[in-house]
Amino acid sequence: MDAGNNLADRTLTVSRTIAAPRALVFDAFTDPDHLARWWGPDGFTTTTSAFDMRPGGVWRFVMHGPDGRDYDNYVVYDEVVPPERLVFHHLGDAEPGLEKVHHATTILFEDLGDRTRITLTAVFPSVEECARVVREHHADKGGQQTLGRLAAMLDEEFFVFTRRVAAPRETVWRMWTDAVHLARWWGSKNFEWISGSLDLRPGGVFHYGMKGPNDMEMWGKFVFHEIVPPERLVYVNSFSDAEGGLTRAPWFADWPLEVYNELTLMADGNDTLITLRGAPIHASEAERARFRAMKGSMTQGFAGTFEQLETYLQTGVGR
Repeated sequence: MDAGNNLADRTLTVSRTIAAPRALVFDAFTDPDHLARWWGPDGFTTTTSAFDMRPGGVWRFVMHGPDGRDYDNYVVYDEVVPPERLVFHHLGDAEPGLEKVHHATTILFEDLGDRTRITLTAVFPSVEECARVVREHHADKGGQQTLGRLAAMLDEEFFVFTRRVAAPRETVWRMWTDAVHLARWWGSKNFEWISGSLDLRPGGVFHYGMKGPNDMEMWGKFVFHEIVPPERLVYVNSFSDAEGGLTRAPWFADWPLEVYNELTLMADGNDTLITLRGAPIHASEAERARFRAMKGSMTQGFAGTFEQLETYLQTGVGR
């Protein structure tokens, strides 16, 4: 067999497991504003001039190196299968000879629950070309650094709140999975429960309404994705209306429409450690920025909500 046609020898693969759900990881590839925050090896920045993420669509961008050099890039998408797979071919045209670097890349997103295994496989036209790109451009290290920057960006996206409560895990689980209990503690302080319904199954919805100061009504909903009693709930949280529709937040027009949440309950003797992690999905960069800016306020809000849970637990309910 001709060594130049040996697929394994002209293939470069990099892979990393990222502590974020597949939908969120794939979402990071779908907007040039997202890509600008992480695409490229350490020290590089990226400027996009055209972006059309569909089969036959083009992504044209310039990577600015730490040495001050600019590298033009031209990507044509062949397959876009959210949130599982991206396939594209890449043409570089920044300097003489670089236009000969044609390679096809497949990016696979493996669902591991709250984590994602991402694998990038680039196939070059020859063994020599693959070796040259590694030797001259350190493509192997650059790929690992790029995925490292992606992981760091996604880690920054998450809001994390933890609370230890003096109740067994099974009791705390019931507080989260029974509408009768949720009505007694869930929500912002100084809000009264209007109504709520709970369909606890993957694809099911928790829909609730509350009334606050000045008779302001606020509705919300969870759409459940994963239910593992009594350890874990995964759901997407949104502001809603009385009919269960999707609405904007009443205070910020640029608040994300959907926020992915992971709730984990860890038993510690007779206590339970509650951890809530949340991050925007299908969000614009402005919406992500708003979410990041509000982490302090969210911490205060959830502190008040969990105080209500602790007060309710002190009545001995569920024991």
